[in-house]
Amino acid sequence: MQADRGTDGAAGQGGHGRGAAGLREARSQGRLAEARVTTLLYVGLFLLSVVVTLGGCALFTNGIEWLGKRLKVPDGAVGSIFAAVGTTLPETSIPVIAIFFGTGQEGADVGLGAILGAPFMLSTLVLPLLAGLLLLYTKMGKRTAAFALNYGDVRTDLQFFLTAYGLALFCVYVPSHAVHYAVAGLLVLLYGYYMKIKFSGEHVGGSELEPLFFARQAARPAYVLIALQGAVGLVGLAGGAHLFVTAAKALSAELQVSPLLLALLIAPLATELPEMSNSFLWLYQKKDTLAVGNVTGAMVFQATFPVSVGLIGTDWTLAPNALATMGLALVAVSASLGQLLWGGHWRPWLLSASALLYIGFTLYLYGA
Repeated sequence: MQADRGTDGAAGQGGHGRGAAGLREARSQGRLAEARVTTLLYVGLFLLSVVVTLGGCALFTNGIEWLGKRLKVPDGAVGSIFAAVGTTLPETSIPVIAIFFGTGQEGADVGLGAILGAPFMLSTLVLPLLAGLLLLYTKMGKRTAAFALNYGDVRTDLQFFLTAYGLALFCVYVPSHAVHYAVAGLLVLLYGYYMKIKFSGEHVGGSELEPLFFARQAARPAYVLIALQGAVGLVGLAGGAHLFVTAAKALSAELQVSPLLLALLIAPLATELPEMSNSFLWLYQKKDTLAVGNVTGAMVFQATFPVSVGLIGTDWTLAPNALATMGLALVAVSASLGQLLWGGHWRPWLLSASALLYIGFTLYLYGA
């Protein structure tokens, strides 16, 4: 009898164990199914962000080109000033808010990071990617492996950047507020002079211009419609870029992607995706002056106005890593300018090699 009760008890415990195991397996299957649905949602969000960004890019670039045509300004000014300033203004608000409305050293650090990060990304990542994309288009048979540029305009952009950023680096080693204020004013004047040069440049027409999307039947669209389309495109660019980064971060966490990979590939996109999108589209359309000017013009703007904010609003004391980004940006741009001075043109494969500076520094930061 006791043996029977023992056997019955063991059988009951076995049945209970199998039931618990089945329940755990069911829960595991449920979590797996939920994870799959979540991943699909993140992928959908990721794809939506790409569509929004590309749509905003098409609207903005088309609107900016029409603005340049209506105002009869040179292509160099359209890319280097209109497009460059339009896409950098949203991110320029970050250091202004962080420095003047933030709290303590933390606000200053955030502001300085935003100020110094943009020139570093543009010179060591975006410009090399543009050269790499040109080589890719060449392999696809879309075009020849050479930029169709007025290299005089490009040389002007690079020289202004080196001058402005060199002054910013100089101020790091001169802890005088009076000097910092003077240099800040000089940088603003320098950008004003840069604008004067760009607007007085030679107007080059000839490239076919698509009708304005907001007025496809109009041969001469109104300024209001041009401005409205440009504004909608800019909102799409900014919103799509941040949506892209949000989706990419969430997807990386869900798939347990390495934080290093996340830092290498995703982090820069939040601020530089608008410039990249515009330039990549213009390069595909063989409008190289606009594509390159959008990047080099943004570099000049970032080296003047945001740096002036930093010089006025902080003591401009930089950590070693921040100094390194300044040095690497100056090296990359000096190498790009050196190609023009000695060879007269850019070799895309050599220009793309500047990406090694970005990759190497990022690997160093994350101890890989």
